[in-house]
Amino acid sequence: MHRCAILVSLLALLVSLARAERPTACLQANQHCTEWVLLDGEGQRGLVYRTQSLSNTDPEIEHAVIVIHGQNRNADGYFRHMLAGASLTEAMKNTLIVSPRFASNQGGSCRDQLADHEVGWVCAGPESWRSGGAQTQSVVKKLNSYDFMDTLLSKLSDQEVFPKLRTIVIAGHSAGGQYVSRYQLSNRMHDKVVRQRKIQLSYVIGNPSSYTYPGPLRPTRSAVPPDISASWAGDASAANQQELSPFVPFADAKSCTNFNSWPYGFEHRVGYAATVSDAVLTQQFAKREAIFLLGELDIYPVDGFDSTCAAMAQGPSRLARGLAYVKFAHDNLQAQHRAVVVPACGHDARCLFTAEKALPYLFLR
Repeated sequence: MHRCAILVSLLALLVSLARAERPTACLQANQHCTEWVLLDGEGQRGLVYRTQSLSNTDPEIEHAVIVIHGQNRNADGYFRHMLAGASLTEAMKNTLIVSPRFASNQGGSCRDQLADHEVGWVCAGPESWRSGGAQTQSVVKKLNSYDFMDTLLSKLSDQEVFPKLRTIVIAGHSAGGQYVSRYQLSNRMHDKVVRQRKIQLSYVIGNPSSYTYPGPLRPTRSAVPPDISASWAGDASAANQQELSPFVPFADAKSCTNFNSWPYGFEHRVGYAATVSDAVLTQQFAKREAIFLLGELDIYPVDGFDSTCAAMAQGPSRLARGLAYVKFAHDNLQAQHRAVVVPACGHDARCLFTAEKALPYLFLR
């Protein structure tokens, strides 16, 4: 008995020491909290901010949140936003936060300084990083921006590294919301992660300027609640708007010829989604859980608002577009997506990701 008691005590001591050696969470948006992620066998890589190493075994991690920045590509700022949200819960005990950077130095407002072998991405247009577009460097095999997310999901779902991981939330705001929305419907990792590891994978889409519609129907005024102030593109009058069905063929299709082209619709797809069929994209969009966080005050054309005719075909404001898109998913595809209107928030990632209504969807228990 005495020898047994000694062995039990030694085992308890070893377990205690192992737990004590677990690194504390990295909570500063500086180089000490960054890590390079290899994206191919040629040494091409992307930068992430993270609260714990993505390579060291950590049996305490049960949840992961990947947050995607907006058009300014400030992954450090979005890392702070999500840390702020986590601080309002008890999430940091068992949650890993990751914020990747989609750097671009194409010119104009995209002048990021790239490190050696860091991938640079297309900054704007149909092949933008927002929509799974290609990298800008000339290489034998080009990567696209959704390959970056695929790699992160592969690392997080590694049984040897995170054996207790149960949930992954992929969240984004503004341009990052566009990234997450289109990754939700096109990615090839979702079913694999769910099937092989039984991990719950969900998408939180915050205040994007546009969405990808599976087909030529577009919303009318009656697609959103009457208390949402809106004047719809291509509609003759407010009176006619109220009489229209919620979704009809776009009235201005002849002059706005790209209204259904990628990334606003399925036509002329490029990048990651180009090899996925319309039917599969539609099916994946409908069945994969998505939460749409919409700022109650995100009704003004500011902060990179997409005012092209293709975007205006989806509604006059980000709030109206989001509400209409979720209704479309419910009415036409029987999807169970949720539109969560966040009070007193405009186009503001910090407000959205720290709001009481948003926290339960970001930090799962």
